[in-house]
Amino acid sequence: MPLTTDAEIDELLKGARTIAIVGASDRPDRASYGVMKAVQDRGYRTIPVNPRITGEHVHGEYIWRELGQIGEPIDIVDIFRKSQDVGPVVDEAIAVGAKAIWMQLGIRNAEAAAKAEAAGLKVVEDRCLKIDLARSGLRASA
Repeated sequence: MPLTTDAEIDELLKGARTIAIVGASDRPDRASYGVMKAVQDRGYRTIPVNPRITGEHVHGEYIWRELGQIGEPIDIVDIFRKSQDVGPVVDEAIAVGAKAIWMQLGIRNAEAAAKAEAAGLKVVEDRCLKIDLARSGLRASA
């Protein structure tokens, strides 16, 4: 079952340090741009992923084409993709050993969520990471 309570979400965030942002944007008018900045401001390491702007930088971070290129442990994969496009991201998250996937507001994919859970990943659907961090007051652990 996806994590749904504030306590479950807070526990996930307390154990996280590195968050990959799939669908990151370098455009200030995009939600992923603001969420990434808010996550950084809370002390988390963010790694943007977007094949359309690979090699560019956003909030001081190099933008990767795919999760498999990153080469460092990822705690949470925050997904800014359409619900129907979540499956391949989950496959990548499983392949790189991520601990959790987080589908942003409005994003749900039961099949992908079940696949992630079967592989041992925690799953969050239809929630905003920025909102949950603000609600909880949490910061990344050092």
